[in-house]
Amino acid sequence: MPSRKKTTMFASAFCSCVCSFVLVCVVLGTQQWVSSQVRFARTNTSVTISLDYGLFQGTCGQFVEAGLEVSQKTFQVADSLSSTKTRSTNIAIIVILVLSLLTALLSSGFTCTNTVSNPYQTFLGPIGVYTWNSVCGILILLAMILFPVNIEAHGLSEELAQGCSTSLQKHISSKHSYGYSYWLMLLILLLNIASVIIIYFYDHARYSKKKEHERPIENAPKDVILF
Repeated sequence: MPSRKKTTMFASAFCSCVCSFVLVCVVLGTQQWVSSQVRFARTNTSVTISLDYGLFQGTCGQFVEAGLEVSQKTFQVADSLSSTKTRSTNIAIIVILVLSLLTALLSSGFTCTNTVSNPYQTFLGPIGVYTWNSVCGILILLAMILFPVNIEAHGLSEELAQGCSTSLQKHISSKHSYGYSYWLMLLILLLNIASVIIIYFYDHARYSKKKEHERPIENAPKDVILF
């Protein structure tokens, strides 16, 4: 059976990993990733398309120059994308988050195993926790980078706005505000870092204690050496 200290440390890391897993599910399932205001020119007037969307679904509303709402509808992101860049990047983000979900699940399993037992295989111990939490953190960071790139560089909001209305002529301006679904990924990243730090402190304390029990012979008392 594991010691009380090990159980406490790995139980804390387990809670962190489970929270990370749940938050990845929330991020994938919600559409509050970004809110965009995209303005287009139309004959004798201007039109502003208001967008709120995530990786799979979103809503858009059309406003004329006076501020009157003309229409509002729900759309599927994949069906509204025609550009190869925006479509492939959106799919890549989804795949990355699914992989991070799997790594968070593995991290939860490894920390849970070490909470209730002492596995013999080295990789099932702290090394495995380091590995899967690091991979999960890297994937989350990559998703956080790719999503703004898809919006700012590839014009994702402008492309979705054009699918929400007709007779749009010239793009004038765009404003973007990232929602809680996007910023939750930062919390997931912090949770993964916290898990690694917790296990590191446990592993470092265990290593230090082991070294104390393996002192070199020159540090032993002289009477012990003579004996």
